[in-house]
Amino acid sequence: MIDYTFTLKDSGLVASNAAGTVGGFAKVADVGNGLIDAELVIDVSAIEIASNDEIYSIAIQGSDTSDFTTGSPENEELAVLNLGAAEVLTGNQDSETGRYVLPFRNEKNGSVYPYLRVYTSVDGDVATGINFTAHLQAKA
Repeated sequence: MIDYTFTLKDSGLVASNAAGTVGGFAKVADVGNGLIDAELVIDVSAIEIASNDEIYSIAIQGSDTSDFTTGSPENEELAVLNLGAAEVLTGNQDSETGRYVLPFRNEKNGSVYPYLRVYTSVDGDVATGINFTAHLQAKA
C-alpha cells in the first residue's frame, strides 16, 4: 500500500527540467532527521525517444531546508535513474514504459537530509517528453 503523503510526483508530462509536483504544487517529503534506506518507485507511462538523443535523468534529491533554495548543499542528488534512447545511454536498448525502482538513502558524505524531492533533468530534441509518477516506499 502506498502512503500518499510520500507521493513525490503525480501523472503529467515532463519536457524540460523540473521538480516533481503533486496537484500542480511542488512536493517535498519531510522524512525527519534520522537515517533512512528507501526506494523511489517510478512508474513510467510514456517516454518519447523519437530523435534518438533524448535522455531523462530522474533524481531523488535531498536538502537540509524544505524549500531547496538554501542550505549546504541546497539540492544533493542521492540517486539518479537515467532513461532515454539507447544512443545516449550506456546500453543497447531504448528505455521503455514500466516500473523502475531506485534504492537510496538520505545520507551522502556524512550529511543526512530530512527533505526529499524528485527532480527531472531533460536533454536532447524532446517533443513530448516523459510521463511518470513517483513515490517513496520502505526498502524491501
